[in-house]
Amino acid sequence: MLHAQRTLVSIIIPCFNAAQWIEEAIESCLSQTYPHREIIVIDDGSTDNSLEVIQRYYGQITWETGENRGGNAARNRGLELAKGDYIQYLDADDFLLPDKIAQQVQHLEATRTDIVYGDIQYQHHLPNGHIRREPMILPGLVGQPDNILKALIMYGCFPPSAYLFRKSILENIGGWDEELKAGQDRDLLLRLAIQGAKFRYQAGDVAIYRRYGNVTVSTANKTCLVLSFCRVLEKATAQLSAQNRLSSKYLYALAKGYKVMAMQYQAEISPPLYFWLLEKSLILFTKFAIRKAKMRENYAPFNALSLLNSMA
Repeated sequence: MLHAQRTLVSIIIPCFNAAQWIEEAIESCLSQTYPHREIIVIDDGSTDNSLEVIQRYYGQITWETGENRGGNAARNRGLELAKGDYIQYLDADDFLLPDKIAQQVQHLEATRTDIVYGDIQYQHHLPNGHIRREPMILPGLVGQPDNILKALIMYGCFPPSAYLFRKSILENIGGWDEELKAGQDRDLLLRLAIQGAKFRYQAGDVAIYRRYGNVTVSTANKTCLVLSFCRVLEKATAQLSAQNRLSSKYLYALAKGYKVMAMQYQAEISPPLYFWLLEKSLILFTKFAIRKAKMRENYAPFNALSLLNSMA
């Protein structure tokens, strides 16, 4: 594994008003047991003292600041500056565990894959000042999924810190979609999977994902989050259709994806949006059921709503 130990990894941290956390994020990168890494911090027009904290690391990191353009633009700028063959993304309020990059570089090169990912721990910052950790659990992503694309459509993804990417595959798809306000990591991974990128899961915790109040679009505005997820699934549907790959299994996955959103956010979104998600799911599942019936040359009537309810 001599080659793996020499491959440069670029760690990209977009930062917007994360003065409370950015130091720990940077320190977690400097503390990596893998020595061949560069750290790139893109300050996205912070109005707190984030930039002051970042500048303390002069000589140890590469940093830039500019007007606020959004996290995806910052990630893309970091990708432009990156010199490494492998890319690690890290949000400014999260942090990596010490062996994360060393383990994933070795696994990526040993398996000759494009993307390797591991497990994430939530770190809850409670109102009483206590901290509680628990594993992030996403169905279909742990182990070696038989179809990573289906799992991403149905259940979403781990945060960016879980993954290590070959730089070339990110460049091939044009990086992050700067028009999305939320759900951008799911969109990135879906586009990679649709383009044929090879994913590998490596068991073990690799990073900490903080949960603390309404600090992001995703936590502060669930309607915005759900609408962004819908946009992501619409993009995936269009891409699969354009490649003539919108098969029964992906119709099922899309139906399930909309239903999962409806169930997960029912209490936090408006009733019209909730019922629209269920309607969207039912329409897709009906198409799936009809196609499956035709494939079996079985045209017997079926109860689509009953079938949808059975979609566990």
